Amino acid sequence: MPQIAKDQKPKLYLEDIKIGHAFTSAMHPMDVSQITAFAKQFDPQPFHTDPEAGRQSIFGSLIASGWHTAAISMRLIVENLPIAGGLIGMGGECSWPNPTKPTDILYVKGSIVDIRPSQSNPDRGIVTLHAVTYNQEGVSLQVLTAKLLAFKRPIPTALA
Repeated sequence: MPQIAKDQKPKLYLEDIKIGHAFTSAMHPMDVSQITAFAKQFDPQPFHTDPEAGRQSIFGSLIASGWHTAAISMRLIVENLPIAGGLIGMGGECSWPNPTKPTDILYVKGSIVDIRPSQSNPDRGIVTLHAVTYNQEGVSLQVLTAKLLAFKRPIPTALA
């Protein structure tokens, strides 16, 4: 049996994952500096990079890029759904019903809503995750439905 570090969760194989498997992540506090740093590098729109421009925008304040919210959400999901081989995306849908603000503290609630064994590759399947990212007030900031590749547990080979 492989050694697992104290801070690591055991890796999940397709056989370990069940419909209804749910989790609530840890929390991640936002702030102006991380919002503007991410936006300057990846989504340089004024309402993401400049607090004054944010105040004058349709949003009424500086807001995080949706892709920043998605990146933080991904980290929180990875920490709570340790699928063996990693979270390999096979498609999905993502929406941002409300903006993420510098005062928000994000967390994710996720659950497995479907599992489909592969017809063409018997060593794997597709797991569908529904995950909502909330702020500290319970307002949904991101809704994600993602299809993830999950492998079956390898069959041990006989020792030679």
